Amino acid sequence: MLDNIKKYQVRLGSKSPRRRELMKELRIPFGIVSLGGVDEKYPDDIDPMKAAEYVAKIKADAYLPHLDEDDLLITADTMVILGDRIMGKPHNAEEAMEMLRSLSGCTHYVTTGVTITTKGRQVAFTSVTEVDFAEISDEEARYYIDNYSPFDKAGAYGIQEWIGCVAVAGIRGSYYNVMGLPVHRLYQELKKF
Repeated sequence: MLDNIKKYQVRLGSKSPRRRELMKELRIPFGIVSLGGVDEKYPDDIDPMKAAEYVAKIKADAYLPHLDEDDLLITADTMVILGDRIMGKPHNAEEAMEMLRSLSGCTHYVTTGVTITTKGRQVAFTSVTEVDFAEISDEEARYYIDNYSPFDKAGAYGIQEWIGCVAVAGIRGSYYNVMGLPVHRLYQELKKF
């Protein structure tokens, strides 16, 4: 499978355990690389639907000087968008609660921007999933915050966790995109690379 990329050492530039888990499911041998201190800021006036891809490119560009000729680097960034508001990772329990209250009873979008980068080429794309959130009580939100780890997740929730079972009423698009890596689209892009 994917004979076209066998000449490369595939690297995942991510600290996310979910992205690692999803990459393993593709059965592509890969290693993990991690740079600290990458500035993931995006312009204030950016189209919210393009922000995740913008940040994925920033991450890729930070790694570029460290890549060998046979390295193929995959970077990604996931964001939750409600209206025109971009929700990143909450910094504390209060911010997580505010995010979950905002999402309660609403439909939002989850975007994941992905880059595939070598020394000589870069391909970038964005995957979008529409997520319907049921209304949740403060008690349910607090239970989730106290018993799970919303602080490393855009929008303060993980669809694969308890909150996904009780609050996600429906999705249109990739479930795995909401987890943090649109593996179907990534596989298709790697086939063409």
